[in-house]
Amino acid sequence: MLQVTPTLSIPCSELTFNFVRASGPGGQNVNKVATGVQLRFNVRATHSLGEEIKGRLEKLAGNKMTLDGELVIEAKRYRSQEQNKIDAKQRLVSILRKALDKPKRRRPTYPTAVSRVRRIEAKRRRGKTKSSRKLVDE
Repeated sequence: MLQVTPTLSIPCSELTFNFVRASGPGGQNVNKVATGVQLRFNVRATHSLGEEIKGRLEKLAGNKMTLDGELVIEAKRYRSQEQNKIDAKQRLVSILRKALDKPKRRRPTYPTAVSRVRRIEAKRRRGKTKSSRKLVDE
């Protein structure tokens, strides 16, 4: 189980790991060993998340989301496969936690009467400044 919050956990059976050759540090080891990790999590097929959370997660994931609704996280930061696997899991957890936060609904506000008067006065002053720069006809 991948623990996201005390109330939410993702079963490991819903996570798929593919190991690929990574670029970057590692010397000759990079050419021999598949240390890069591709974590796949099918957002649309999971029963662990609600529909509202799935929608927010798809928006947050952006180009990490495939057309089939699969979230793909690539971890190639470290030299060892195990560290990259942990890194991929941590990144998935952070994205899921962001998706769990319900965005605050914006309440429309209107400018106060005083701020409207202040704005009009500033515009009037600016207009006078600009008009004083014009050439005077003689």
